[in-house]
Amino acid sequence: MKISQASLTKIEQILEEANYIVRYERGTFQSGYCILEDRKVVVLNKFLQLEGRINTLMDIVPQLAVDRAALSPEARKTYDEVIEKQPLKS
Repeated sequence: MKISQASLTKIEQILEEANYIVRYERGTFQSGYCILEDRKVVVLNKFLQLEGRINTLMDIVPQLAVDRAALSPEARKTYDEVIEKQPLKS
């Protein structure tokens, strides 16, 4: 996946269609995701550069409970691409 604003937007679309909220917050924390008060929220450090945002989201998406069938065809294609990029765990 290319490092571009369009790629970031596509990954954010997956999360939006899976009913996750993406927030960019200031602070000294490791990027990751969390669920707050039964709401699905992904929180990223707002000071991450574009490449860092994309890489972090690509690490997070496979860990989330995403209903692939509920995604639009475009989001499903991006989701499959993100899943394929993940290294196999031994």
